[in-house]
Amino acid sequence: MSCGAPAAGSAVPRSAEGGQQRAASAFQSHEEDDKKVRRREKNRVAAQRSRKKQTQKADKLHEEYESLEQENTSLKKEIGKLTDEMKHLSEVLKDHEKICPLLHCTMNFVTVPRPDALSSCLPR
Repeated sequence: MSCGAPAAGSAVPRSAEGGQQRAASAFQSHEEDDKKVRRREKNRVAAQRSRKKQTQKADKLHEEYESLEQENTSLKKEIGKLTDEMKHLSEVLKDHEKICPLLHCTMNFVTVPRPDALSSCLPR
């Protein structure tokens, strides 16, 4: 009868296998931890790069917006000036039509005006 005596060949190999498994498991765990750390670092760098790119894109769009706003303001001013000039020229034309001899001439059916008729219409 055996009182706590290990069975033949079972006690020693099991403890040796357990130690090897624990060592292999610890090695795998450490290797997996390293992979996680590298993956997280890689992801962090990629996220920073993505945020930087997004910020640059937003900055570029903002600059383009400001440029277009300035151009729009400038074009509105030009429209105002051209509208004023058109009103002025319309008034000048209206005033001129009142006194222009070519418009009041009874022989106005001639398609090509004579140079002397034109000269009488121009200011001296």
